[in-house]
Amino acid sequence: MSADNIKIIADRQLHLLDELQSLLEKQIELVHQGGIIDSERLSTQAGRLVEKIAQAGILELSEFKDRREHLQKLYEDLCLALIAQRDDISGKLSWVRKGKKAIETYRSNLGL
Repeated sequence: MSADNIKIIADRQLHLLDELQSLLEKQIELVHQGGIIDSERLSTQAGRLVEKIAQAGILELSEFKDRREHLQKLYEDLCLALIAQRDDISGKLSWVRKGKKAIETYRSNLGL
């Protein structure tokens, strides 16, 4: 394999990693802004990239150790952001349910 071919392969590998990093960063940003549905759409793209990266064994290579750790950190940040959004939404739903129950109680006491 020529040096040019090796360079092309390395560039392609870096491009895949850059693209995955960009998608994860965008997902985190969207979740923080409340755009969970938009973030979910990006997860499909990220999943396809992860498959390509895994099939190529890119992250198993020692020269990508730092990238692997950074991508892992981004993934963890995304999970934490999603958990925070879930907890926030769960709290709001609980508040709405309590309000609805209070209104129903009020109506039944008025005979409506």
